[in-house]
Amino acid sequence: MKTDYNLSQIKLFKGLSPEHLDNLAAIAKESTFKRGEMIFHEGDEGAGFYLILNGQIKVFKMSLDGKEQILHILGPGEPFAEVAVFAGIPFPANAMALQKSLLLFLPRRDFSELLAHHPSLAMNLLATLSLRLRQFTHMIEALSLKEVPGRLAAYLLIENQQHQGDSFKLPITKGQLASLLGTIPETLSRILGKIAGQGLITTEGPQITILDHDGLQNLADGEAKLA
Repeated sequence: MKTDYNLSQIKLFKGLSPEHLDNLAAIAKESTFKRGEMIFHEGDEGAGFYLILNGQIKVFKMSLDGKEQILHILGPGEPFAEVAVFAGIPFPANAMALQKSLLLFLPRRDFSELLAHHPSLAMNLLATLSLRLRQFTHMIEALSLKEVPGRLAAYLLIENQQHQGDSFKLPITKGQLASLLGTIPETLSRILGKIAGQGLITTEGPQITILDHDGLQNLADGEAKLA
């Protein structure tokens, strides 16, 4: 594989020597996906995993009645479908490009051989999987224990932590955010309006500005309710 992307800048590959990075580049395959294009479907053979170089990917499940539940929205530098590396099982969810995306595909067999020879790479991958598991735990907790306002408040606080300043642009559409939070767009819009009406945030399209961190945290923790 030949790419202008610097693999050493990717967190997953931190600490690898130039020789090891060259070995990694030799087995990786670049693929470009158009917006809305499926990368894989649930049940497809888990022949390897992917790493996002550019673009945005959603990983999601579909219920029998056609309802979509987004599990992750992922961006540059993030891996997905790592379970295929360890388990060798079919993909347990679907993945779709939300934007035109450039991905690296790392075949399971070749990557497993690299893991056997480079413990630092294995530790980096385990750290990534541990973080993903923690995110799943928070999601399950939010969906099962919190009402929609609390889920939304928690999401806004997390996004705020990832940006400098109190004003940021939602990285996904409101429809995608509704799916991620286990609700519908109409409910999400209504609750955003109520949160803004209580002076906790302001909204202008996808732009969010947090005005009252403590109030938003109380809502996320279930210590406050919307009027």
